[in-house]
Amino acid sequence: MKIFATNRINASPAPTYATGADFCRIFEHDMARLYQLSLLLTADPELAEKCFVRGLEGSKSSNPVFKEWAQAWARRAIIINAIRMIGPRPGIASVFDRSSSRNQIRGLSDQLAAIVNLPAFERFVLVMSVLEGYPARDCRLLLNCSNFDIAEARVQALQRLGRSAEVVRKAAGAAKSQSNSEDSKTGRPRGLTARFAASA
Repeated sequence: MKIFATNRINASPAPTYATGADFCRIFEHDMARLYQLSLLLTADPELAEKCFVRGLEGSKSSNPVFKEWAQAWARRAIIINAIRMIGPRPGIASVFDRSSSRNQIRGLSDQLAAIVNLPAFERFVLVMSVLEGYPARDCRLLLNCSNFDIAEARVQALQRLGRSAEVVRKAAGAAKSQSNSEDSKTGRPRGLTARFAASA
């Protein structure tokens, strides 16, 4: 006769972490979207390719990340690398703000082209907070600025885009539809597939 009942305790499944191969698959499968994010942030096709490749390399060598967070982490890696490359600061014009190459970017919708032409800090705040849905706190930490800087840049960006959040909503829809409609081969910028293969 058992005096004490024995209860089976089901052990929690061990967490599954994303591997380098997982990130390679994400960057290959979502190449068009991740490149587009890089392009919106850097406003320069050549810098966007470098940002994409560095994002892949950084994701593969990062601290362990839960597998279900891997896609969000990949986009975060793109944003962090773009910040390092461009160095957006409130009230300070970036050396890339007047890059003539942005006028040569083809294939962007009018809404996305308008975002590319924003000053660097405003552009980063808008892309991160509106298109990527980052809360103000995360934007503040990543951009190393104050909550006031984030709020002011967002308002200024909206004013430049037409004083209406509707413009940004259309831009968000354009970003999604343009990324989704690109063919897996033709939607990739020249040279990026080869650079991805070399980094994978």
